[in-house]
Amino acid sequence: MKKILPKEKLKSYSVDEFGVKNYNTFYLLIITLIVLYAIIALLAYPLVHFEATATNANITTYRDAFWALQMSASTIGFGDFYPVTQAGRVIIALMFYIGVGMVGFIGAQFVNKFVGFSDTNIKNRELRHQNTQILKSNQRLEKKVEHLLNHFKILSEDEEKQLDKEQ
Repeated sequence: MKKILPKEKLKSYSVDEFGVKNYNTFYLLIITLIVLYAIIALLAYPLVHFEATATNANITTYRDAFWALQMSASTIGFGDFYPVTQAGRVIIALMFYIGVGMVGFIGAQFVNKFVGFSDTNIKNRELRHQNTQILKSNQRLEKKVEHLLNHFKILSEDEEKQLDKEQ
């Protein structure tokens, strides 16, 4: 029997009562992994193309190139497969810089999900709620001040009329 996931799990984001998009971290994690491995899979073709023709190459198959790029992206770089051509080094360096950002993002998502100390969505919602309350309070105060000003205006007009009558 096929299990159907609730719609909430499939959504990439939800919109809170303030109209702010709150992204689903699991969705972002999956998309990032898919994009990362798609880049690795694509860059493995030119890497093996440049490396396989070199005389002292140790990256001679697509699997070797994929592994070298994966290790470069993760910043581990075991050293069992390494580029010997200038073009291969450029591809590996490019993958390193892409991988640092994407793997760092994945790590940040894990830390945020499991430790949760930097969940700004909750803090931002609380601040927006407080701001809404402050704005309502300010509007009530403005009405009261306006009412008092009108009351004083009426009193001062009455006093002027009284003074005019006395003279």
